[in-house]
Amino acid sequence: MDFFVGIKGKDFVMVCSDTSASHSIISIKQDEDKIVPIDDHKVFCIAGEAGDRVNFSEYIIANVKLYALRNGTELNTKSIANYTRGELATALRSSPYHCNLMLAGYDKETGPALYWLDYLATLNKVNTGGTGYGSHFTLSLFDKMWHPELTVDDAVAMIDAGITEVKKRLVVAPPHYIIKVVDKDGVRVVKTV
Repeated sequence: MDFFVGIKGKDFVMVCSDTSASHSIISIKQDEDKIVPIDDHKVFCIAGEAGDRVNFSEYIIANVKLYALRNGTELNTKSIANYTRGELATALRSSPYHCNLMLAGYDKETGPALYWLDYLATLNKVNTGGTGYGSHFTLSLFDKMWHPELTVDDAVAMIDAGITEVKKRLVVAPPHYIIKVVDKDGVRVVKTV
């Protein structure tokens, strides 16, 4: 039931996630933030089983911070994406994590980047991406609306259109969403729906 989407703009990345926590057909809470900060300029959107989602994200974030402490430098977005993919691939052979992720980040040298990963350790660098039933309705819309010179206001309009489509067409649509942007100034909440 989890749903998240991401859009890479000219000088930012915007991500949106539902805020529902559920188990089977039971709604546990409606205010869970599934967009987890890795550092000041990178976030994970993560979907899946609650235990796997929390354990895996905390494991990756702790190892990224340990690397920064040991080496005196932070990993860039591409390096974190490849490290995460390697850990998913390693776990796949023993005790897999049932979670899908999107990594959004901004690096001073290379600018914004958006990576999509799934529980089978697939890694793709994308301009728009998403996971969950809601993404079936939003990804085609985003493909139509996306262009390389996208502004923050354009991206907010795209995500609003996607949320409207999900709420209109998906029977089990989550009621609440959070939208965050990652850019040169860091990570901030743009809007809650």
